[in-house]
Amino acid sequence: MKKLMLIIEDNNFMKILLGNLFSLHYNIHTVSNGHEALEWLYSGNMPNVIISDIVMPEMDGLEFLKNIRGSTFFNNIPLVMLSGVDKSNDRIKCLQLGANDYIIKPFNPEELTIRIHNLLKSA
Repeated sequence: MKKLMLIIEDNNFMKILLGNLFSLHYNIHTVSNGHEALEWLYSGNMPNVIISDIVMPEMDGLEFLKNIRGSTFFNNIPLVMLSGVDKSNDRIKCLQLGANDYIIKPFNPEELTIRIHNLLKSA
C-alpha cells in the first residue's frame, strides 16, 4: 500500500513536478498554503511525510511548521522544507522549529527522493 504525502506549494508547476516525481510510490495530496494544509489535517488525514514551501500566501511555511510542531497529534510527521530561499538563518530557523530537512530550489530530484526515503526509513 502506498504511503500518503502532503505537498504544500503555491506554485502550480512545482506542485505538478513534485506530484509526478513521487506519485509512483506515494498517494499525493497537494494544497496551496499552510492554512489549507491544517484544514486538511484537522479533517482527519494523516500523511506519512510532508513537503512544504516557505513563501506562500495566507499562511507561510514557517507558520505552518510552528503549528504542526506545536500539535501533540501531528508533531512527529516527517517534514521537509523546500524553498527558493537560500539563507543560512532561514535554514537554521526551520531546523530549530523542528523541520527534518531543508532543501533549496532548484533541487536535484534524485537527491530529494533519497532524502525523503531515508527520512521515512529512519522514522
